[in-house]
Amino acid sequence: MLRRRYGRGRLVRLSPVILTVVIASLAYTTPPEMAFSRLLPAAPALAAAMWPVLPTVLLGTVCLILMIGLSLVFPDLGTWWTAAGIIAVTVAAAYGSHVRLQRERTLFHVRLVADAAQQVVLSPIPRSFGDVDVESLYLAAAAEARIGGDFYEVVDTPYGVRLLIGDVRGKGLPAVGAAAAIVNAFREAAYGEGDLVDVARRLDASSTRYNAAFPPEGPMERFATALLVEIPHEGRRIDILNCGHPPPLLLLNRGRLRVLESVTPSPLLSLAELIGEHYTVDTFDFGPGDLLLVYTDGIAEARARDGEFFPLTAWMRRQPPTPPRELLTALHRDLLRYTRGRLDDDIAALAVRRREL
Repeated sequence: MLRRRYGRGRLVRLSPVILTVVIASLAYTTPPEMAFSRLLPAAPALAAAMWPVLPTVLLGTVCLILMIGLSLVFPDLGTWWTAAGIIAVTVAAAYGSHVRLQRERTLFHVRLVADAAQQVVLSPIPRSFGDVDVESLYLAAAAEARIGGDFYEVVDTPYGVRLLIGDVRGKGLPAVGAAAAIVNAFREAAYGEGDLVDVARRLDASSTRYNAAFPPEGPMERFATALLVEIPHEGRRIDILNCGHPPPLLLLNRGRLRVLESVTPSPLLSLAELIGEHYTVDTFDFGPGDLLLVYTDGIAEARARDGEFFPLTAWMRRQPPTPPRELLTALHRDLLRYTRGRLDDDIAALAVRRREL
């Protein structure tokens, strides 16, 4: 597969040369009335889209020499008009190549900054915390910048393994700033607070302070959904605090699927002052071999071309008991296949499994 892609890319890079050879061959082998030579300026124009400035100018020079050679064979070919066209197109193509390279350098540096900013929010996660295995998946809808408003974090604390996943309303750098404020608050609160409710309050306070310091543009409030999960080191249970986030899916070791709906959803982050600080922690069984999937709404709301949502619950129900990495690999593959590679929203997911010791 890699060889095929490399060969195809090399062929595309050589297409200006191929085009030059084809046009020159047609011009030499066909009657002068057909005037294929007038297509020679197309070669440097095509080269500007993929080559640096100097090779583009050299190809234009070769086309000019070919045109002069054609004039020796066909004196009535209108050489000077075509030669002038080649020179003009080559100069314009060289300038276009220069501008394109500048923009590519700018985009490269923007991507470096975006990757650095994203690393603040999505730091690498260890794959194992004692008997708990964790894997992550992240895809940004803004593929050019590779940055978005979804976030997650996993930490091992004295109270157990704690997970956070959430989604800030909006995209781009403002959403990343809000997500970074929430994740940084979680990294501190997860170690310092013994109760998930107190952790949620800390996250809400951090989100509120960030929104006050950097107000969102437009009349809509900036808020975030979030899901807090605690897996105690001892016992076979899991505690979940859901702040308006899609419910997790739990694939039991026996092959049955449970949707972990909260009895009373907690307020979204930065909205607690408006709708009240009524936080609820739900407890569920989580035994060895059970597989938990937490995700953002970009997965559940991914659409096919006919507008149908990705059937995540039905998809999860069909999965066999599998390691977290394999589950997310299959989810990534099937999502891209279902949407034909077009994502309308950021996507984040964590797969968690408790091993049998």
